[in-house]
Amino acid sequence: MADTPWLTIVGIGEDGPDGLAPEAHRALGAAEVIVGPPRHLGLLPALNAEHIEWPVPYADGVPILLAQRGRKTVALASGDPFFFGAGAILAQHLDRGEWSCVPARSFFSLAASRLGWPLQSTACRGLHAAPVARLRPDLAQDARIIATMRDGATVADLALWLTAEGFGATQVHILEALGGPRERIRTVRAVTGVPNDVIHPVAVALEVAGGPTMPRTSGLADTWFDHDGQITKRPVRALTLSALAPLPGEHLWDIGAGSGSISIEWLLSTPTARATAVEPREDRAERIRANAARLGADRLHIVVGAAPAALDGLDPPQAVFVGGGLDASLLADLEARLPTGTRLVANAVTVESEALLLEASSRLGGDVVRFALSHLAPLGSKRGWDSARPIVQWSVTL
Repeated sequence: MADTPWLTIVGIGEDGPDGLAPEAHRALGAAEVIVGPPRHLGLLPALNAEHIEWPVPYADGVPILLAQRGRKTVALASGDPFFFGAGAILAQHLDRGEWSCVPARSFFSLAASRLGWPLQSTACRGLHAAPVARLRPDLAQDARIIATMRDGATVADLALWLTAEGFGATQVHILEALGGPRERIRTVRAVTGVPNDVIHPVAVALEVAGGPTMPRTSGLADTWFDHDGQITKRPVRALTLSALAPLPGEHLWDIGAGSGSISIEWLLSTPTARATAVEPREDRAERIRANAARLGADRLHIVVGAAPAALDGLDPPQAVFVGGGLDASLLADLEARLPTGTRLVANAVTVESEALLLEASSRLGGDVVRFALSHLAPLGSKRGWDSARPIVQWSVTL
């Protein structure tokens, strides 16, 4: 670890050096090299340091920056580098003693101050490198969202997407170059589209209106998912997710994922959750991919293949769900493969798989529950209960 930082990450806004803290000015004055996007470099006054333009894509600039070790270096980033900025990307490549950071005002703080919105109750999202569908779980009547955007074209895409999702009445505040001489704020309804002269950098602030809204509880209606009948139905899915007990930062293996409903809802439970859906059929894997993208869970990792072979090389999970295809060989593999403390949940419909779960529970412990669900349905001129096949669920911490 370095004794003193060779790198200072300096957040800079559209007001350029005028908005920088004294320590940022000191770092720039002492720098031998300054690395940053052309727009940021153009905001600086004349300095003796070497200027290096950060390339596109962003990841290509990391080796260039790391090659400056041993020289006093400043890396320029937008606003607050650790709030939807480049800071975390850079820090993961460095020891803690190698860098320091001087943040500027974030775009989100500037947006809230212009609109009079309380940041603590406003959803803040970064869409400059993510699809607009990431916002789908946030869309609810009267919700407020501030999101950074890549450019004017993505703002136009957002308006079209909001309209297609039934939220065309949403008020879109287009926030351009906040904090600088080019600052401009314009407001439109999503359904009317956006101007074609939006400048960079740009963010949007949304006052959401319309519907339908995705509930935040486990067990979305089955109609939210495209499926071919291979889906863990809503009541069983809610009970299954309760047994899986998702926690922030945890990784799920969803084996025999079908429509992806379990792994998608796992991801929707917390923004830092991770999930891998394992599905042997390519057509179902494509359906899972489309469901995840549409519902704002595009970070779902999908593996096409059959377990247990398809599990090789995957990051270890904290929870595993087996919804179908469980047999003695797969169970034995999971027992041998999974680390101590992994939560395993399996559902069985056939008597053969039920017997397997009962035998496993006698050896490994855990909780066994039998669900017998019935739905009201027409029965001649009257109504009666239409009973589904009972499901046996085994949940255990290995």
